[in-house]
Amino acid sequence: MGVLRLQLPTDPRWVNIVEKNIEEILTDHAWCEQKAATNAITIITNNSEHQDLVKDLLALAKEEIDHFEQVHNIIIKRGLKLGRERKDDYVNELYSYMKKNGNGSRVSSLVERLLFSAMIEARSCERFKVLSENIQDEELALFYRDLMESEAGHYTTFITYARKYGTGIDVEKRWREWIDFEASIIENYGKNETIHG
Repeated sequence: MGVLRLQLPTDPRWVNIVEKNIEEILTDHAWCEQKAATNAITIITNNSEHQDLVKDLLALAKEEIDHFEQVHNIIIKRGLKLGRERKDDYVNELYSYMKKNGNGSRVSSLVERLLFSAMIEARSCERFKVLSENIQDEELALFYRDLMESEAGHYTTFITYARKYGTGIDVEKRWREWIDFEASIIENYGKNETIHG
């Protein structure tokens, strides 16, 4: 899957599941954007000494909140309701993997958090691509095409900073391990009307 280096593509038939419950996918998507903004702020909070990272992740967090607002506006325009925040099992599995693999140092914690973030952005980008190419709803097809490009940029930001600040860590080796781990869990997903589900 090209630049994202994901091993397993999403089955396009997942979109058939999504189309049966647009309110659910939009609600889940809105909360994914909110969580992405919160994640960026958490990285800033724990690594404020890196001015360039702070600047770029502030911009990223603002963009994620803007995406949340865009999804919320679509929900309102369609006469739907933003449901309660959902648990994201896929992200929780990645989070557990991140927590198990740091060595306790600040550098390792930063690199693992950045790779965790990059993985979520990569899969989200891939899912948005599948949606944009397969969903019958033209408005949503265009919307997800635009977001796909944004998510690809976020993925690049996280990978770039992992490489920049991963002194003493083989970041490329860790990224390959992340990709392998993600491939081992993603086959369990793609069966629900959620971004990662």
